[in-house]
Amino acid sequence: MHCIKKITEDLLWVGGNDRRLAMFEGIYSVPYGVSYNAYLLLDEKTVLFDTVDKSVEDRFFENLTESLNGRALDYLVIQHMEPDHSAAIPRLLERYPGITIVCNDKTATFIKQFFDYAASPQFSIVKEGDTLCSGKHTLQFMMAPMVHWPEVMVTYDSTDKILFSADAFGCFGALNGAIFADEVDFAKDYMDDARRYYTNIVGKYGVQTQSLLAKVSPLDVRMICPLHGFVWRKDLPDILSKYALWSSYTPEESGVTIAYASVYGNTENGAEILAARLRDRGVKTVMFDVSVTPASEILSAAFRWSHLVFASTTYNMGIFVSMEALIHDLVAHNIQNRTVGIIENGSWAATSGRLIREQLETCKNITFLDDMLHIKSSLKATQLVEIDAMADALCASMPKAERFS
Repeated sequence: MHCIKKITEDLLWVGGNDRRLAMFEGIYSVPYGVSYNAYLLLDEKTVLFDTVDKSVEDRFFENLTESLNGRALDYLVIQHMEPDHSAAIPRLLERYPGITIVCNDKTATFIKQFFDYAASPQFSIVKEGDTLCSGKHTLQFMMAPMVHWPEVMVTYDSTDKILFSADAFGCFGALNGAIFADEVDFAKDYMDDARRYYTNIVGKYGVQTQSLLAKVSPLDVRMICPLHGFVWRKDLPDILSKYALWSSYTPEESGVTIAYASVYGNTENGAEILAARLRDRGVKTVMFDVSVTPASEILSAAFRWSHLVFASTTYNMGIFVSMEALIHDLVAHNIQNRTVGIIENGSWAATSGRLIREQLETCKNITFLDDMLHIKSSLKATQLVEIDAMADALCASMPKAERFS
């Protein structure tokens, strides 16, 4: 049976939810599942915005068939060719051979790379600013390259003031019967997954996201329809303001993310004492064991908080394996505009601290604390003064007004 959600009088959600997927893209945990959104516009001409992942393909076709109610499908607008949004295209073309695919030239190239066809589909290649009239609706296309693939574009329905935003403004998590962000407590239950979604999927491409925000800013946008997560029809500034911060690598809050790698607990102890000293000074802290917490969650926290501390044992003359992976991930996602403190541990020939700093020095606007804390095997009582000095330096580098009371 079909499961269709009404967005407007003319627009329906015909996507699907996957709650069995453990790792999105094989790397990001999705304990609450994920939605694959596709939208059908019922006008004089029918327009489908994207398809879905193969995991929900059957449900999608049930929804689409019921929604069309015997009508032909005239257009497929492809905004993003990643397989979680394009896997159903071959079956769609078999069912609706007269359909016209509306896309840009990069997308057309990707279609040929992903799929083989006996007969070439009918294409309508669009460029920046081109429009399509479906009847009473006029659709305008805007290119959004590298948000987060090079072929990405978004579509603005100037009639109903709807932005079909591709992977921008998306969120992990199944929809659970709702469709609009205002139907749930988004800030409490979904903002963390929205942040984790942006920082890990799109986060590397902040400049490109800023460019998209600049294009969207002059438009009268009253609704946002992303390819994952909820539709926004109220409080749009809530998600737009977050994207403005995340894409400019501006911290949301003052506080310290402490990530540590500890084999026998001695490095962890140093990190724990630092966190306690910071809390005594009224500074917010979050702590992560990099051997337990997925890197995607720590990276998300790094985008949220203003200060970072990395505490790592030396392992095989280098950085501990899971810490090295985290640092590589942070650098790959262009983390910047942060203050960083480093704690290294090594019973002999400690190198982890120097290597962490060398990697992070390739990022923009990273301010390192003057003194690194060196632990030899275990923290000694005489080193508590060094812990206090690091806590003081971190505390002094953030506005007092932004600490919690």
